[in-house]
Amino acid sequence: MLGYYILIGGIALISMLVSSKLKSKFKHYSQVYLRNGMSGKEIAEKMLADNGIYDVKVISTPGMLTDHYNPKNKTVNLSEAVYSQRNAASAAVAAHECGHAVQHANAYEWLEMRSKLVPVVSITSGMSQWLVFGGLILGAASGAGFGYWIAVAGLVFMGMATLFSFVTLPVEYDASNRALAWLQNKNMVSQQEYKAAEDSLKWAARTYVVAAIGALANLVYWALQVFGGRD
Repeated sequence: MLGYYILIGGIALISMLVSSKLKSKFKHYSQVYLRNGMSGKEIAEKMLADNGIYDVKVISTPGMLTDHYNPKNKTVNLSEAVYSQRNAASAAVAAHECGHAVQHANAYEWLEMRSKLVPVVSITSGMSQWLVFGGLILGAASGAGFGYWIAVAGLVFMGMATLFSFVTLPVEYDASNRALAWLQNKNMVSQQEYKAAEDSLKWAARTYVVAAIGALANLVYWALQVFGGRD
């Protein structure tokens, strides 16, 4: 178990460092004010309109970095600061979330795959590690094969969560690419503002990379515990 705690601790540390860097970047780029004076809400509405999307609403949601696109009710949810502020960071986030709306409108295959995985992962992710851990304990205590198969079932559930993490990567990177292309092609930002937006989204994407690596490392560790203990 010591190895597991070291693994989880290392991943948690990296995640914390990346998250801290992301917040620092957004704070810095929040001081880079847009020459066009548009708010995040206005940026989002224009990007949607430029892509022929008129059935998606742009709304404000509480919190910091809580921005997301909801395909169920077709809403671009922008955190309060992004919704109202007029800087490179808010423009980047607003355009990125609209990138997801464009993906949805165009039936982007990776987004559709992630959407199909959401209900499965929401049910299985919370119980996966408990099944693995419980199965290993049961197997060690009784030597019964039943415990082994419980652990394997937990690994399958854990694998679904890991798959979800990796499917998320192309979805997020594609949304950022769509956002940056639109900001540049429509001359929405200056060169300085573009570089700020690009750097903001780069660090945001890295949080998903760390999460995916963490999920894979966790899966591999427990797979070694389950299958490594078999004769």
